[in-house]
Amino acid sequence: MPRRRKRDIIIKGFSKLLKEDKLKIVAELMDNSVEAIDLMKSFWHPDKHKQRIFDEFSENTISNFYIPYGVSPNVSINGKMYLVPMVIEESSVVAAASSGAKWWLNHGGFHAEVIDVTKIGQLHFSWKGDVKKLRKVWDELTRNFRTATAHITENMEKRGGGITGFELLDLTDKIENYYQIRVSFNTKDSMGANFINSCLEEFGQTLKTFLNIHPSFNKEEKEVTIIMAILSNYTPGCLVRSWVECDIEELNGLDDELTGEQFAEKFKTAVEIAEVDPYRATTHNKGIFNGVDAVAIATGNDFRAIEAAGHTYASKDGQYKSLSHVEIKDGRFKFYLELPLAVGTVGGLTSLHPLARQSMELLGKPTAEELMMIAATMGLANNFSAVRSLVTKGIQRGHMKMHLMNILNHFQATDQEKELAVEYFSDKVVSFASVSNFLQETRSS
Repeated sequence: MPRRRKRDIIIKGFSKLLKEDKLKIVAELMDNSVEAIDLMKSFWHPDKHKQRIFDEFSENTISNFYIPYGVSPNVSINGKMYLVPMVIEESSVVAAASSGAKWWLNHGGFHAEVIDVTKIGQLHFSWKGDVKKLRKVWDELTRNFRTATAHITENMEKRGGGITGFELLDLTDKIENYYQIRVSFNTKDSMGANFINSCLEEFGQTLKTFLNIHPSFNKEEKEVTIIMAILSNYTPGCLVRSWVECDIEELNGLDDELTGEQFAEKFKTAVEIAEVDPYRATTHNKGIFNGVDAVAIATGNDFRAIEAAGHTYASKDGQYKSLSHVEIKDGRFKFYLELPLAVGTVGGLTSLHPLARQSMELLGKPTAEELMMIAATMGLANNFSAVRSLVTKGIQRGHMKMHLMNILNHFQATDQEKELAVEYFSDKVVSFASVSNFLQETRSS
């Protein structure tokens, strides 16, 4: 009978174990369990209180995973200067954002505006009743909704937020007996997920009670099944726009081989390709989210929700397209970005994570709307630098220069070898193979 491998064993009650015991079980799957434990523990925070906070962010925590925390200086948005924190592991992203910010600093800076801040929650339910009857008593039902959630919305309303509207959707043509109540919210400076979900769950109970006791509905219509109550991460009503613009002649000198006009036209064509080709649009928008996500992570915001909303928005016309656009008119070059961006500056990790709190302080303790503009701007800055490289010198030259250190670290290069490598590759193409050959020749000599 074959011997069972450790990886094949089902672990029961893992979540109830102490952290040290979880770590030991994980380490037993490694080639060297002692080294694995030492490695995991080396990333624990020396301050036990801080480590306890990190442990409680998620479940089954056994260590921390470090990602570089960088800053992009000289970011001018609506005439205000920022030093923007960016957390990301990819080489050249912070450099690209910083390069774009530096160039536009001397050409009018970035501009941004929040178009709207509406967020959406959905109550999904199955019902066999007459929807016309429900629409007749709709105002009465929504008043009941507001009354039932008054204890939840009171503090939010004091800050100027709360529930902003209700909509009944009849979707029985798509799914039998399926209806949805779509609710709009303004959550001010908080991301508002818990607030929205708490309201929605209360709406579900209120709907059941309302239908059961209201005289307008017969016995069958009093029965309703609440399928689920949950916010939507698609927030097309929580929209921000960021843009840069200058005279085309100011683009002279951006490339040695192109005039400002030639650069503008080539840049515009590159963006237009991303507007018609989903393959290019995916990579193009990924570059935008390099900047947006880095700010979101640095400030303790949910970058997965932000990306999901952005990609859905990019597909709103039936085909996945670029989120950024170019306009050339009357001798002016304008590059702009529009995307849904739901962020918070209070509550959640933003308040609990010490570095997220520091990020907020570094940004001047922005409101949620201001943070929307900052994150969108860093997406635009990164996108500008990426497209500029693509239409001029190519993306690899700058990217691989930044990637050089990663390759050198892979080969465990010494500080002296790193210095020699930086000098050697100052005018050469960087690749994994070329760095490997360089180190072999250096070490053999």
